[in-house]
Amino acid sequence: MILIVAVSSNWGIGYKNRLLFHIREDLQRFKQITTGKTVVMGYNTFLSLPDSKPLPNRKNIVLSRKKDLQITGATVCDSLDALQILLRDTPSADVFIIGGENIYTQLLPHCTRAYITKVDAAPPADAFMPNLDELPNWKLTEEIQNHGEYSYSYVTYVNADLGQ
Repeated sequence: MILIVAVSSNWGIGYKNRLLFHIREDLQRFKQITTGKTVVMGYNTFLSLPDSKPLPNRKNIVLSRKKDLQITGATVCDSLDALQILLRDTPSADVFIIGGENIYTQLLPHCTRAYITKVDAAPPADAFMPNLDELPNWKLTEEIQNHGEYSYSYVTYVNADLGQ
């Protein structure tokens, strides 16, 4: 599994169930990377998508404890065990964890790689991503600087614990 997220300088990812940043280039990059793949998200992240609809041209999986939840165009899993069973025939490199905070925290140990867009700004946030710079098993392997409305970097980390 691969984690993908945009974070503020203090690793904030959202405020009131909305993204902190809408950087056109980053959203296009997200689309390019995840199109044709499987995306895994929590229910609140699903609700925050445009029109609360599954992302097109991707297999959408929503993790929710609501056992009777049904979403047209998405698969709902009520546990991490159910998710593992559902993904058993899907190559790990084709599965992207896209949020939110709780899903990132739960699935981070299972991710081999993380694509982080680090934005040099710190707007108010009430949802955060674990700081990979402080986790000894996560190693920074690539950083590409970008400038536009915000100064930001595309940063790739690998999880040394999973042999990456």
